Amino acid sequence: MNNDKETPEQRRERLRQEELKRNPTGSMNDAFNRGSSGNLADLTGSLGWKGLGIIILLIIVGRIIMFIFFE
Repeated sequence: MNNDKETPEQRRERLRQEELKRNPTGSMNDAFNRGSSGNLADLTGSLGWKGLGIIILLIIVGRIIMFIFFE
């Protein structure tokens, strides 16, 4: 796609995707920091499926531990 024909939204998205490819661990750190002040869509969008799976697994394990110790 030619840069002259790109809208600002398309350019931002292209730059964001390039940054995710270059620095995957940095984007995970950004996601956690953004999660404290941003919304859930930003957090899960930048983590990817592995990071999201780890978060879901931690939530499930945490709930099981809560039920065992606080019942």
